[in-house]
Amino acid sequence: MSIRTRKNVGVIGLGIIGQRVADRLRERGFHVFVWNRTPRPVPNFVGSPSEVAELCDFIQIFVSDDEALLQTAQRITRDLSPNHVVMAHCTVSPDTMRAAAEIIEKRGARFLDAPFTGSKMAAERGQLVYYVGGDEAALQQARPVLEASSKEIIAMGKVGDATTIKVATNMVTAASVQGAAEALALISKSGLPVEKFADAMRNNGSNSSTHDMKLPMMMEGNFEPHFSVKHMLKDVVIATRLARAFGMEFGATDASRHGLTEEMRQGRGDDDYSSLFRQYFPAGRSLKSDQKVSNGDDDQPRFAGLAEVNGAEQVSETVVAGSSAPVAAEASIKKEATVVTLTPDETDEGAMRVAAAHSMRAVAESEIQPSTLSPESPDKEEPGGESRGAWGGFWRRRTGD
Repeated sequence: MSIRTRKNVGVIGLGIIGQRVADRLRERGFHVFVWNRTPRPVPNFVGSPSEVAELCDFIQIFVSDDEALLQTAQRITRDLSPNHVVMAHCTVSPDTMRAAAEIIEKRGARFLDAPFTGSKMAAERGQLVYYVGGDEAALQQARPVLEASSKEIIAMGKVGDATTIKVATNMVTAASVQGAAEALALISKSGLPVEKFADAMRNNGSNSSTHDMKLPMMMEGNFEPHFSVKHMLKDVVIATRLARAFGMEFGATDASRHGLTEEMRQGRGDDDYSSLFRQYFPAGRSLKSDQKVSNGDDDQPRFAGLAEVNGAEQVSETVVAGSSAPVAAEASIKKEATVVTLTPDETDEGAMRVAAAHSMRAVAESEIQPSTLSPESPDKEEPGGESRGAWGGFWRRRTGD
């Protein structure tokens, strides 16, 4: 007798989110079969993505880049049937999501565009929120699977729509944390207790659950990954490409992208993206009030770990995620392009690369090719300029200085 039942769920990708979703499914009584590029000592680890499809009618894919999603879709397609519902939970280009749906649906299977919001703790508690695009009947059939790891499921329309919504929400999140990092740096440099700023924010209309999570991390210098720099950078790069395709410029998104790019360049791509704060406090130490030390330059208190950057302009480079090559990323504001070889999911999925989705061709011609600098190369400087940080170079480019 076949071991396959409608209670079988496959999870492809066992990173920060995928592993926790698999755990939640097991707790809810599902039989879970998993695959990850790097083998893991977990129950029902199978030999390939196609074996997941052979055993399970419901498949949840937790990879984080365009090419990994397309590659996964191609690897499972041979074993798909009309009984299958494939759910893609990655944040990718909307056109890539549609391309993956086309691959899956050619075999008669159903496909749901289902990115989520919520990080490690939300996944552990079954409190993710899924944004879902695709066939309504497929969503109803897959709903019990999604409910195992979520507190809400929001239907968004057709395939690609949910991904566009997800990219837009991450634009807000990244810009919000960039702004919080700058505000916290201002408070610290002014010699004020950072705890007072946290108290003020709790009763401020601009506060959010993101601030509630990320401000304490920045204050404590704790950047344990809940959502990594490299994955947030990937998402804002998608937003930048979409903006260029529509002929728009997004200043706040550009600012957060520059900060995330610098964190990648400093080798902190696997840290939580609240690490944006280290643009201003590179040492990443605690900013609690008892950490203050004397500042002889202006007789104002400062915190241990504060580093000043003087007399040198840092050349912005985009680091290729998961690669050894930084990428030169300076051009006019209208032609500026960021090249990122999008990494495998936090799950290490996506080792095999395929051609980028046909949807990216509209912006591909403006991309700048990788340089040959090694990741160990020291920060490049040019004399005579002011510190760029996330904003300095951005505004100079806009004003033509």
